[in-house]
Amino acid sequence: MKKNAGSLLALYPTPVTVIGAMNGDKPTWTLVAHVGIIGHDRVLVSLGAPHFINGCIKETKKLSVNLVSEDMLPSVDYVGSVSGAKADKSAVFAYDLGDAGAPVIREAPLTMECSVVDVYNTPGFESFICTVDSTYVAKEHLNDKGKVDYGTLKPVLFEFPTYQYLRTGEVIGKCLSFKKAPEA
Repeated sequence: MKKNAGSLLALYPTPVTVIGAMNGDKPTWTLVAHVGIIGHDRVLVSLGAPHFINGCIKETKKLSVNLVSEDMLPSVDYVGSVSGAKADKSAVFAYDLGDAGAPVIREAPLTMECSVVDVYNTPGFESFICTVDSTYVAKEHLNDKGKVDYGTLKPVLFEFPTYQYLRTGEVIGKCLSFKKAPEA
């Protein structure tokens, strides 16, 4: 029998991302692991309401969602530990502006450039609901059909409440390949 562990947020691990937004003519960055898919045409980026970057996102209505590789972790940890209100984080990552004007981290294996279409507020959090304008992928992480190969990309995952980074695992099977009726 299962034990009731209480009201836990238990949908972890989730991908580690760096969110980028323009602060005037410079980018600012923050570490975020509260991201999700809310349909085939929307993503959600949830940030604590006091984050400095929130104002930048609300002003420009643009942000980038940069997946993180292991070698990026020292810089990623830094941008997650220092407020953009107290430190200029614009030079932490080399970047380009995407087609829609959001900063795209050059070393990120995959970046989604997004437009904010709504903001959903909950106590202490602002969740930005976005459409994906463009997705930029390092060529070595595309398969022969032009699709993202997460086996080579290997995004870092985040587990809460222990605040640990995890490596992605191995493939265990294709979705819908186990579709036989279970034996009773």
